[in-house]
Amino acid sequence: MNIEMRERGAFCSALVHLEPGEEFVSEAGAMFRASENIDINVTTKSRGKGGIMGGLKRLMAAENFFFSTYKCNNNEPGEVGLAPTLQGDVLAVECDGQNNWLCTGGSYLGSSSGLEVNTKFQGLKGFLSGESISFVEISGQGELLVNAFGRIAVFDIDGELTVDTGHVVAFEDSLTYEPRKAASSWIQSYFSGEGIVLNFSGKGQILVQSHNPKEFGGVLGSMLPPRK
Repeated sequence: MNIEMRERGAFCSALVHLEPGEEFVSEAGAMFRASENIDINVTTKSRGKGGIMGGLKRLMAAENFFFSTYKCNNNEPGEVGLAPTLQGDVLAVECDGQNNWLCTGGSYLGSSSGLEVNTKFQGLKGFLSGESISFVEISGQGELLVNAFGRIAVFDIDGELTVDTGHVVAFEDSLTYEPRKAASSWIQSYFSGEGIVLNFSGKGQILVQSHNPKEFGGVLGSMLPPRK
């Protein structure tokens, strides 16, 4: 399997090259083209697990209910083109199985068949963080595709890093995070326009997006004419 990044920048996409016998999974609706020898199936399961309950849990994580799976239907190689809904970057992450990855709502794009996709409940921190109450949890070994709104920046943390809410794409579960006020007081945090930020600590990798889709949606929505 080989993943080729295409049109890097605001309209990035991924072209997944599959050999006979290989399989790739994506969120439903991500495929925009495929070679004629690719079979496409829709399921709620990842590696035979999950079912309907798994789909409902993914809805709580702001992801799609269904997966699409792709594999070659003959002995010839094939390819699948995948792209996110929002404009922005796509990144391939090589998962080594040592640490699980947690993807925030809407950032999971696809994964190879060696990875298992589940959800992880965040509890009260999920409400306070401004993210989903559940994250998509990726475990195992293989290729993970994530997408972002804007550019993806990769940070290797060995200590602490503060990230504004709405900008986290994915992170290794060796990191922990706590929501906290952005400034020294709640009043200053409010007037700074930041409010609550996430303080990550530990040792691991985190992916951060340069733009916040919720803030963009709020600005864009105020410019639209009212519904009749």
